[in-house]
Amino acid sequence: MTLPNDVLRRAHQRRDEHGLPYAGAVTPQDAWTLINADAHVKLIDVRTQAERDWVGRVDIAEAQHLAVPWSLYPGGAINPAFIEQLGHCVAQEDLLLFLCRSGVRSRYAAKLATENGFMKCYDILEGFEGDRDDEGHRKSVGGWCHAGLPWIGA
Repeated sequence: MTLPNDVLRRAHQRRDEHGLPYAGAVTPQDAWTLINADAHVKLIDVRTQAERDWVGRVDIAEAQHLAVPWSLYPGGAINPAFIEQLGHCVAQEDLLLFLCRSGVRSRYAAKLATENGFMKCYDILEGFEGDRDDEGHRKSVGGWCHAGLPWIGA
């Protein structure tokens, strides 16, 4: 059984090894461990509403699953109200786990949140869908879904 302190120790080690500008990075399985260990841990899904509607979303307690889009749909422009919207959902001392499709936007979100006073920001590596496989499909190479963690399909 993995303990939350072990998860955070590994996340901080990844931060130090890769020079991450936020608290650390966790695997989807590690994120699941943290979510189940503490009801105050928040998963911030930074994908667009369209992605959550068409692709699916994590299936965790509503109080722990918050949607704050990093970019706007349609068009993909960065959400200028990201920090303001995040601040309406969480406290600066909350432990925040940022999730996107494949682990790119979540890194930017964790960095910006850290720069704005949220000190416990973690990127969820691999994202919700993970990378594309050899045939160009997602959900078969890494990610929340591939890890067999709870999710609701579109």
